[in-house]
Amino acid sequence: MNMLKFKTVVPLILLVVLTMSVTIFTETRAQTPAVDPAATEILKRMTNYLGSLKQFSVHTQNTLEDVLDSGHRIDLDVSASVTVSRPNKIRAERKGDLVDQVFYYNGTTLTLYNPSSNVYATEPASDTFEEMFIYLYDTLGFGTPISDLVYSDSFPLLMKDVIFAAVIGKSFINGVKCDHLLFSRPGVDFQVWVSEGSKPLPLKYVVTDTTIAGLMSVVTIMSDWNVAPAVDDDEFTFVPPKGVQKINFMPF
Repeated sequence: MNMLKFKTVVPLILLVVLTMSVTIFTETRAQTPAVDPAATEILKRMTNYLGSLKQFSVHTQNTLEDVLDSGHRIDLDVSASVTVSRPNKIRAERKGDLVDQVFYYNGTTLTLYNPSSNVYATEPASDTFEEMFIYLYDTLGFGTPISDLVYSDSFPLLMKDVIFAAVIGKSFINGVKCDHLLFSRPGVDFQVWVSEGSKPLPLKYVVTDTTIAGLMSVVTIMSDWNVAPAVDDDEFTFVPPKGVQKINFMPF
């Protein structure tokens, strides 16, 4: 029996190693609390703004660091075009080293379509993002891009178990001035670059697994934000092209 398995694509809220000298890092920690209120305030402003959006679309470029059996480190890249319509619709088209897939969720069903293989799988789904994402991860082993951002209030999720937070400074991402933030919780660090101004959008995320010696990271660059896209509900429902084969999901 043919079965289709979700291939994991890292979420947009990600982590990375802080690339600054020990001297600068130590000085920063000495001058600020373990959890700097300035960092959490910027993160809160970002999540409040994202939570206020009824619809949005964004392009992401994800780079996943990996190690071959030979011991050589490589980068695996996935680009994604994501459209979200709250409260419960999302479409994500992903291409790269890991995947060539289009994901649809319309509040009642979820579908994964592989254009290169001309196959798709679909099944009923919960009517909330939260329950749908939990099911995807726990049952199908699938982490959706932008999953941390589609919740109406992602701040508590991001701040859970955080033991260190700091404003590293100002940076430019694709020419846009941003606040560079660092957060740490047991086992994982994450950095986020938030654009200045009235639209505090995340433009870069880096997530680092601190439980392994190599401190492997996932880097996501976000661009082409549209906070008021013209989208139709039909865009979130998969209509099988002629000749496409329906198959089953392969559980994780």
